[in-house]
Amino acid sequence: MLKQRIFTALILAPLALLGVFALPLPAFIYLLDGAILLAAWEWSNLAGYQQKNSRLIYLGLMALVIGLAHGFYTLLPVQGILLLALFGWLLALFWVVRYPDSQGWQQQWQRALIGFVVLIPCWFAFVSMKASENGELLILLLFLLVWGADVGAYFAGKRFGRSKLAPAVSPGKTREGLYGGLFSCLLVALGYGLFNGFDQMQLLMLLLVSLLTGMISVLGDLFESMLKRYRGIKDSSQLLPGHGGILDRIDSLTAASPLFVLGMHFLIPV
Repeated sequence: MLKQRIFTALILAPLALLGVFALPLPAFIYLLDGAILLAAWEWSNLAGYQQKNSRLIYLGLMALVIGLAHGFYTLLPVQGILLLALFGWLLALFWVVRYPDSQGWQQQWQRALIGFVVLIPCWFAFVSMKASENGELLILLLFLLVWGADVGAYFAGKRFGRSKLAPAVSPGKTREGLYGGLFSCLLVALGYGLFNGFDQMQLLMLLLVSLLTGMISVLGDLFESMLKRYRGIKDSSQLLPGHGGILDRIDSLTAASPLFVLGMHFLIPV
């Protein structure tokens, strides 16, 4: 399984970076549309919709919202949308910590609505990064932070893992793994800041944003794990060998991207 995951990752990561750096903004947005809609199709299953027609309706509604975002992007309060998403993730943290006793997300319509709160702000976050100055480097940094948190947590958890992080949601995750992942995020941020010649205050703020980004990326993973556990499924789909579905690959990014964009906008003058 590990070899299959590594092989798939070695294909997906270069393709993702190629899309970020090689595609102009319009083409990048359409590529992003595709990824979000694939994730929406999988989310319809997490929400509990099993009939094809119901899932197609959900997919159509998500496509409609993305289409409206295309048309009215310049008129919409993007930062406000991202800030509202952060409040949504705070609620998700409460649900994860209280699981299985938490309430307010078990109904189909509730989980369906949560899908919009998770996926649409992610779309706005990536579009805003790509459209900004140094946007490709910002997306690369976000990728490296999320990947670093994941890889660092895996190896630290394997080597030092003793204390369960959220046993009711994801028994395999440990606090030691979390610390290892966050340490990886700090190393990535330190390298990025030194490479770009950040002064001490900029570097300190970058480390703070990166640490918070790593933490919330773990929440994104845990929240999807909670929904999958509730639905009784292991993966969001079988689209990617060894990795499950699109949601299984971008769950951390959906949580991390709004906070990262806001943090970089308000704290780091890039």
